Amino acid sequence: MDRIYDNCCGIDVHKKLIVACFRKGNKQEIREFGATTRELLEMADWLKDGGCEMTAMESTASYWKPLYNILESSGLNAMVVNARHMKAVPGRKTDVRDAEWIADLLQHGLLQPSYIPDKEQRELRELVRYRKSLVGERTRELNRLQKMPEGANIKLSGTVSDINGKSARNILEYLLTGASVDGPKYDEMYEQKIIAHNLKATKEQIIDDLNGVMSPLQRRMMKELLAHLDELNIHIKNLNDEIDNFMKPEEKQASHAIQNVTGIGNTSAQAIISVIGTDMERFPTDRHISSWAGLCPGDNESARKRKSGKTRKGNSLLRTTLITCAHSAVKNKKSYFHAQFMRISSHRGKKRAYVAVAHSMLIAIYHILKDGVVFKDLGADYYNQFNKERKINAYLKKLKALGWEAPVVAA
Repeated sequence: MDRIYDNCCGIDVHKKLIVACFRKGNKQEIREFGATTRELLEMADWLKDGGCEMTAMESTASYWKPLYNILESSGLNAMVVNARHMKAVPGRKTDVRDAEWIADLLQHGLLQPSYIPDKEQRELRELVRYRKSLVGERTRELNRLQKMPEGANIKLSGTVSDINGKSARNILEYLLTGASVDGPKYDEMYEQKIIAHNLKATKEQIIDDLNGVMSPLQRRMMKELLAHLDELNIHIKNLNDEIDNFMKPEEKQASHAIQNVTGIGNTSAQAIISVIGTDMERFPTDRHISSWAGLCPGDNESARKRKSGKTRKGNSLLRTTLITCAHSAVKNKKSYFHAQFMRISSHRGKKRAYVAVAHSMLIAIYHILKDGVVFKDLGADYYNQFNKERKINAYLKKLKALGWEAPVVAA
């Protein structure tokens, strides 16, 4: 095979050990380094002095990140490759063999690099991922908050619709004092707007629901839970401000542009931009970005027979964010996404339909960012514009099968 690189290096990355195989034509040199910054800088100097053209490493957990940062800051070209794309021959699994195999594949141009954005975008992505983890933790705490009063026979979740709302919080803080709610106390709380005026439950029902048996231990647990929720809300607010200040003007502009897509809000738009960036030139077509995100059907065909078409694994942050947006988009019954969801879910199931809607949303985002177009919803009647006669005949056949006959019109 032809050589793409004369001088290149394959790197096997571990938590505390880096094994590098530096190939210079037909010769190779193998060295081991530690994972500290000093030793990584030594390896970078060794590669620069040898005239290394390209380095390649596996995307092993988060261990590749400090090495990639050092190589990038040292002016060396580096690629991160999916480990599945370069598995070595079975029975020859050692650190040195892995480094040699990576170097051999790299030298002959057989490795496909993963998409690694620039450092600023990687840092923005870290902020967004951390915010997502905190939002998930807050959701888990809210679920605990909904179940904890049930243990004290307080039916608060049946009285208020939002356990995280102002009215629910006021009621909980009053109950944590150990007091009970009777008729006069209810009237007082109602006048002071501690109990909201728009609750659908009657006065008698609310009094019955709020008078349970809460032990001192349950009160202490509830206070800790509420304090943790307040702390999480502060951290999430601080991260929202930090993300907004960290984003570049073009990223903010792109974020506002894709919010025109049905179902995408500000938080989701920031997450999407942090993953794919604003430059769509690295994705030749919308099919490439859909495949990279893991939202398009799988390609598995043999002997002209279509086999499993399940989606591949893509970027988890982008995929989960778009599917969450798809759940929101299909609720708008006047949108194209609702029509697409209803059309696919009837014969493929709801889960596949949500993925299909997320796929369509990503295609729209791609063209908004690449072509600078404005999103235009096709409408809920989009599919009704095609093959009208065939659809009418199909519905008439169904009605006839149910026993309905078309009335005969007199001449």
